[in-house]
Amino acid sequence: MSHNIIVGQSGGPTSVINASLAGVFKTAKELGAGKIYGMRNGIEGLLNEQYIDMTEYLKTDMDVEILKRTPSSFLGSCRFKLPSAQKSPETYSKIIEILRKLNIEHFFYIGGNDSMDTIKQLSAYAKENNITDITFMGVPKTIDNDLAVTDHTPGYGSAAKYIAATLKEIIRDAVVQPIKIVTIVEIMGRNAGWLTAAAALAKGEDCEGVDLIYLPERVFDTDKFIDKLNEIMKTKQQIVVAVSEGVKLADGRYVCELSDSSKAVDSFGHKQLSGTASTLASLVASKIDCKTRPIEFSTIQRCANHISSLTDINEAFIIGGVAVKAAFDGQTGKVGVFNRVSSKPYIMGTSIYDVDAIANVEKKVPDEWIINDGTYVSQEAIDYMKPLIQGEMLPYMVDGLPRHIKL
Repeated sequence: MSHNIIVGQSGGPTSVINASLAGVFKTAKELGAGKIYGMRNGIEGLLNEQYIDMTEYLKTDMDVEILKRTPSSFLGSCRFKLPSAQKSPETYSKIIEILRKLNIEHFFYIGGNDSMDTIKQLSAYAKENNITDITFMGVPKTIDNDLAVTDHTPGYGSAAKYIAATLKEIIRDAVVQPIKIVTIVEIMGRNAGWLTAAAALAKGEDCEGVDLIYLPERVFDTDKFIDKLNEIMKTKQQIVVAVSEGVKLADGRYVCELSDSSKAVDSFGHKQLSGTASTLASLVASKIDCKTRPIEFSTIQRCANHISSLTDINEAFIIGGVAVKAAFDGQTGKVGVFNRVSSKPYIMGTSIYDVDAIANVEKKVPDEWIINDGTYVSQEAIDYMKPLIQGEMLPYMVDGLPRHIKL
């Protein structure tokens, strides 16, 4: 058996998605894989027969190590939603035709919720059509940390580390002058507040931390927000607020829609979110006599490899290998997941789980972890997050800058 494999990356990039790719590649080689192909721009590229032989790029162990330290998606990405097999059976037959042309036995897809939907649909099609010579496996990835079943997702720990570290610097900057100022920092995460919750990690013996944290799991009330700021200003002039891009009003609108009527959506129906910090800064300026400063982390929080978590990189690599071993053992329609054994000391196990329980299921921050009338997170949340940001794996530096690998 040749055990030819193909692997793709999909959705938003992260600091460690390439570590998972490295884990798939290295483990497959160690288990005797034949050809190791990479899809260019995910399933969309595969449908256009765009792929590479990864051994042409990863020729040495050093190449693999540089890949682990390279942010974003080495193979390129896409946000392509597979149509249902009932509506477009020709799409699926074309995918199977291409895979068989390459003698592929194992198909791996690294991504988040929407990517796991791709694995779900492909494995279901294979089962319904008695296709037993190809396995389909998911490798989790998303800074949003909103995949069900798994304790956490690769990419989250590094993004959380960046957010907490940068907020410490923002706080130091905010307190320089003795003036009234409200700094509002917008953080990614869409409808799940895991990333914004990481703002709580900034607090420590050397930092007073952010004053307010707003997650999308709770309805956002603009009047209560202004009242809270006025209350804090009675004793403190410089206020730093962390807010999720996805906070919503009681009527279901995103806060960012108060100043932006754009209804642009991607192929999965997700609204494009941005401008929450600016919207709230304008609101504060109109209600309170103070200076305001909106800061939107935007894409920089997901590929800041210079401050990646070593724990995150190592686990991303491991979970890629877990998926490969399961596929080579004949498993299909599954996803590699993390199972927390302990937080103190931090002990994490791995297993595989049915993709049907993961795809299209959004994991939210537990309600009991949201405290202070929806303006902060609990110690339990902090204890959950803290192990995920531990350690550093610095990039290889050349001429003072990180060395990356690219196609």
